[in-house]
Amino acid sequence: MGRTFLLAILVIATVSGGSGRVWAEFRAGAAVVDVTPRTLPAIVNGGMLSRSLSVINTRLHARALVLDDGQERLAIVVVDSCMMPRPLLDDAKAEAAKVTKIAANRMLISATHTHSAASCMGALGTDADPDYPPYLVDKLVEAIQQAEANLESARVGWGSVNAAEYTALRRWIRRPDRIAEDPFGNMTLRANMHAGRVWDDVTGESGPEDPDLTLISVQSVEGRPLAVLANFSMHYFSDRDISADYFGHFCEGLKARLTPEDANAVGTANNTDPMKKTPPPFVGIMSHGCSGDIWRRDYTKPAPTKEEEHTIETYANGLLDLAMKAYQEIEYTTPHSLAMAEQRMTLNYRTPDRQRLEWGQRIVDEMAGREPKTTTEVYAREQVILHELKSTEIVVQALRIGDIVIATTPNETYALTGLKLKLQSPLAKTMVIELANGGDGYIPPPEQHDLGGYNTWAARSAGLEVQAEPKIAETALQLIERVAGKPRKVYQQSSGPAVDAIRELNPVAYYRLDEFAAPEAIDSSGEHHDGVFERGVVFFLEGPRSDIHCLAGETNRAAHFAGGRLRTRHAELGNDYSVSLWFWNGMPHDAREISGWMFSRGRDHILDPTGDHVGIAGVGDHAGKLVYQQGTGEGEGSRHYGKTELKRWEWNHLLFVRKGAEVTVTLNGAVEPELTIKAPANFPAGYDRLFFGGRCDNQSNWEGRLDEIAIFPRALPTTSAGSLHLK
Repeated sequence: MGRTFLLAILVIATVSGGSGRVWAEFRAGAAVVDVTPRTLPAIVNGGMLSRSLSVINTRLHARALVLDDGQERLAIVVVDSCMMPRPLLDDAKAEAAKVTKIAANRMLISATHTHSAASCMGALGTDADPDYPPYLVDKLVEAIQQAEANLESARVGWGSVNAAEYTALRRWIRRPDRIAEDPFGNMTLRANMHAGRVWDDVTGESGPEDPDLTLISVQSVEGRPLAVLANFSMHYFSDRDISADYFGHFCEGLKARLTPEDANAVGTANNTDPMKKTPPPFVGIMSHGCSGDIWRRDYTKPAPTKEEEHTIETYANGLLDLAMKAYQEIEYTTPHSLAMAEQRMTLNYRTPDRQRLEWGQRIVDEMAGREPKTTTEVYAREQVILHELKSTEIVVQALRIGDIVIATTPNETYALTGLKLKLQSPLAKTMVIELANGGDGYIPPPEQHDLGGYNTWAARSAGLEVQAEPKIAETALQLIERVAGKPRKVYQQSSGPAVDAIRELNPVAYYRLDEFAAPEAIDSSGEHHDGVFERGVVFFLEGPRSDIHCLAGETNRAAHFAGGRLRTRHAELGNDYSVSLWFWNGMPHDAREISGWMFSRGRDHILDPTGDHVGIAGVGDHAGKLVYQQGTGEGEGSRHYGKTELKRWEWNHLLFVRKGAEVTVTLNGAVEPELTIKAPANFPAGYDRLFFGGRCDNQSNWEGRLDEIAIFPRALPTTSAGSLHLK
């Protein structure tokens, strides 16, 4: 009797892994339900103004995946829709919970963000199609119900592949002399979508891309494909008529490649009838990654010819080719547990001040109830709406499938936000799905608000408070920690040989500029001389020479300066000191007298007779060459120019060395310095401020990227330039 009892205890401990939880059979089921509008023409959103479409190019679907571990049951649904409002999704979840065994807070429902689907919510100049929302709610319930009916024993695997060729930044920073007007009549447009089409107007991209195409593949225990949940950060392709865009092409393409026998199958449940032996068809699902500032065209390259440009079919097929390569490498396991957590938050809208509200109300009154016909009318109406709404409730979720985690945002989130979550997640296999459980518009990182542009103009499409992004990202990270049962990672960039070379020279400060956000620039030297970013800096763009600054294929990261500076203080600096840095100039050489000052030693806000300033010359005989200026630059010989004309948008290394009255500037590890200058030092006591990304008096500040800034309280030998550059 005692032996039998002991054996039972051992069995329970083994099955539960010592956690007290018994592992049951893991099951999965998937289904597809058609959600194409039943009445035409249908109102379609995704543009500035309202439009209606009468022709169906490709049908719209809700694609559902239900997972069950015996104790938790959850649903993931991806819908061919531009955006779906939280109240509509709350209604659908509540109805689905009544007819399934899935709790409402265990359902994730997201939009693909196709811009050619029937409208179920108001956005900018478009209202919801009156017939569509109740119909969509019924169809979402049907999809979840059918996927649950298809549950069978299953296993899961993870795949990932770099698809950088198919995604790029669409939001670019404009030159400071090419700032444009916003819809409210103010000159605030420093960054906007697709500005990179005209290279002369811009200085560079406003953020990083996320090139990873990730897959969660679900198979039966015998190896029959049940579903693949894919995720990719690319806004939308743009298709004609009512269409599921590239998302639909990808899903149908997966089915055709993995289970060609299911090519004409609808994907509905059939396990409810015990007489039917045919398994339900495979379901391909493409979810929307963080794509608020992303599109398919790479503006760093010349415009493609008509022959080179993708069609929606070639684009989807190219992604599918990569997906299949990743799919073939997937290894499968049976997840022992599922977990899901949800947090509801109230966030404020950026409501108009009295003057803007009066402006908006006056225009709305003149419209007399009709739809907006111009951008001005759109944003006037939005001010009145935001004033009435004041705030909104949003939903953030995280769920875990074994060692895989999915996080959500209810917004059009920038790629940087997705990278923040992935790189800090305690689980390496992390997917981020945006426009999930709501459609609360763009949430740019706070520093992007300073650059303006459509993604920041106050409206329901981009109206949440400036601090919404860090609040949502932090909530998502906390939920990831909860479902993973582990603390987040502290992100730290890997150190390649060039980083080791800097540290061997014992800098007093070393700024790798790999931060996700302001205000601190972390000193990685160990001396704790953290710097401060001013407004007008954006983060985590690609930096120089990843092969020498990082390990294992990691991308080196840099900051882009757009009027702001990095301020630092170093009491150790006297008349002998050195600065090593990498620079990337975004300004054309014919834009202004000085293309930009990248480094300056002086007093804040003023230019006095003492000081060192290094930049790139602009208009004139020395265009594109390094320039050194001492003090105010007044008097003959106060400015000195280099010999080499530097190309725009290319990385270069600079070593600045002051040894008393002698200044040398070496470029790209050359044996001979680019500049050798006699310039008396005599810095007064307390002359300890260094500025990067601008001059001390904020004139002709740097427009471009800087990275790997190291400061030394002594004059390095010029031979150090070669070891720091690592040719």
